Amino acid sequence: MKRIQLFEFEDYSWFPNWLRQCMTNLIVVFHKMMGVSEVLAYLMARVLKEKNLSKIIDLGSGSGGAMPEVLSALHEMDDLKHVELVMTDLYPNKEVVKKFNQKKGNKISYLESSVDATDLITAPNGLKTMINSFHHMSPKAARKILKSAEENKQPILIYEMAENKIPLLIWIILLPLSLVIIMIMTLFMTPFVRPLTWRQLVFTYLIPIIPICYAWDGQASLPRMYALKDVDELLDGLGKSNYYWEYGAAKRSNGKKLGTYIVGYPKN
Repeated sequence: MKRIQLFEFEDYSWFPNWLRQCMTNLIVVFHKMMGVSEVLAYLMARVLKEKNLSKIIDLGSGSGGAMPEVLSALHEMDDLKHVELVMTDLYPNKEVVKKFNQKKGNKISYLESSVDATDLITAPNGLKTMINSFHHMSPKAARKILKSAEENKQPILIYEMAENKIPLLIWIILLPLSLVIIMIMTLFMTPFVRPLTWRQLVFTYLIPIIPICYAWDGQASLPRMYALKDVDELLDGLGKSNYYWEYGAAKRSNGKKLGTYIVGYPKN
């Protein structure tokens, strides 16, 4: 398996929630810059229409990520204006839950109870999604998620914005330069964060904790991602119980690649 296990700051329970939120804010800005919502909306629309689904159940939502913007993109499609988004997490943040649930009429809600992505029987019915979070799972946990989706006949879409195709040695050699480039990028991305808080500003420009953590997590995630050949291993033995699996490179409307995806759903 090409994937290797590295640490990311946001994986640790001791990592402050406010700092994790600030990093998530930057990820949302980067998603907008790259046009991720367009790619995801296209992938999700296909499954939603084919399986006649009206709900998206996002797993490991954290503070929301790209999904609210993806839902807006889906609502621009005439036959998907009714689709609802339910965000979930293994350890839901009460403040984040309150933030989304107090807004009415936008077809977005956040489940207060815990949902374990490795056991999908605990999740509500609908298209399960994992956006840029699958690489956090160990091979054992990743396999368990895919197996749980098939055994429980649950449709699932997994998306990673990048692809693990750089040789590890090259990644190591380029790492110092890559970290510097990403830290500089955060300085230009921060003004586009909404809402822009004093913490986001202070710990970006005066005490650069956010750029350092964001740069490392961004680079560490690359070798942690499952290459397409790794997905072959994860899916070995699956897809034999009236369940369909598909994976490959995700593409923008202009045909350019942007990340990878795995889609699974019951055939009937």
